[in-house]
Amino acid sequence: MVGRILRSADFQRVLAVPPRSRSTHFAAHHVPACPSLPARPAAKRLSTELSTGIAPSCPPPVDTQPGAAAEAAPASAPPTGCWLGLVVPKKHARRAVTRNLIKRQMRAVVAGTALPAGLWVLRLKAPFDRKLFTSPASAALQQVAHDELQQLLQRAAAPRR
Repeated sequence: MVGRILRSADFQRVLAVPPRSRSTHFAAHHVPACPSLPARPAAKRLSTELSTGIAPSCPPPVDTQPGAAAEAAPASAPPTGCWLGLVVPKKHARRAVTRNLIKRQMRAVVAGTALPAGLWVLRLKAPFDRKLFTSPASAALQQVAHDELQQLLQRAAAPRR
């Protein structure tokens, strides 16, 4: 299963490296690392004195339980899964229908490709010609995007020299 990159810091970290593979319309960036953990909010000090009497006992929050820190992967450990981030800017795909079609194609191709573990960001870097693909969700556009993404990820998944 492929996870999602959610934090902007992870996107910035992956996009800071040169693309692992490029095609006419897409670029694939990869960093062999795990997603960063969100910053923990500072613990609030609560008063133990209540005006109503003794406070009911309740378990501590999940984030502060003793076993929670042990389950998180240490920063130095090698990644064990793939996390995917998608960048499809409005500059290159003006209509939401087109952006959604391209994102669906990206997810479908990644799900069918065995990628090395780590953080992956697929980026649309050039628009598709509007004269060739007049309909924003045409079957022709879907097929061209799918084929180009398959070639891109096959090159990206190949072992690096």
